[in-house]
Amino acid sequence: MSSLQAPTSVLDGASAPLLFDLIANDLYRDGYSVHTNAIPIELAALLAAEVRLLPVNDFKKAGIGRDQQHRLKPLVRGDHISWINGNTLVTQAWLAWAASLQMALNQRLLLGLFSFESHFAHYAIGDVYTRHQDAFKGETNRVLSLVTYLNPDWNEADGGQLVLYPKNLNQSGLQVSPCLATLVVFLSEEIPHEVLAALGDRYSIAGWFRVNNAPII
Repeated sequence: MSSLQAPTSVLDGASAPLLFDLIANDLYRDGYSVHTNAIPIELAALLAAEVRLLPVNDFKKAGIGRDQQHRLKPLVRGDHISWINGNTLVTQAWLAWAASLQMALNQRLLLGLFSFESHFAHYAIGDVYTRHQDAFKGETNRVLSLVTYLNPDWNEADGGQLVLYPKNLNQSGLQVSPCLATLVVFLSEEIPHEVLAALGDRYSIAGWFRVNNAPII
């Protein structure tokens, strides 16, 4: 377990409700929302330190598909991931922040978000994740995808951008640089996206808000 301490405040005062309002408005209008310096900076910095302290064997090679369809295809997806289970104070603070966002979006958009899962992701130099969607209609209970970045002092020349392909933009898409505390939220079924190759180690958190599709008995 990491010796890092949790931030003194998970939410940054009055700024969190304003941010959540902006995210809700963006999702309603465009299906995606991008904000720099969105995660409380103390929390983002601690998460950035935490992921770099994890043992190498905590990270597993990511694949594509689920269950019997799961396959390792490094030319399609090159990252390694470590699931976040809240076993440290810092990751508990992260999950609490995500829960506050979940509650806010349920209140504002009536999405019925039921649960949240997330993992750290490490892209080594040259790793990519080719264009894909996080969910397909009728095949999953993922509703919203979330990504936040853990890379201090990152700049455009370092590469590693996330590219979103919403329907309301041209074919070149919207590029998001993976800078510390930048937050991206988008509809899992609606927004194709990809990760471009970086010139250095690239760290992030990827997460998904789900609805409860269990049958009512």
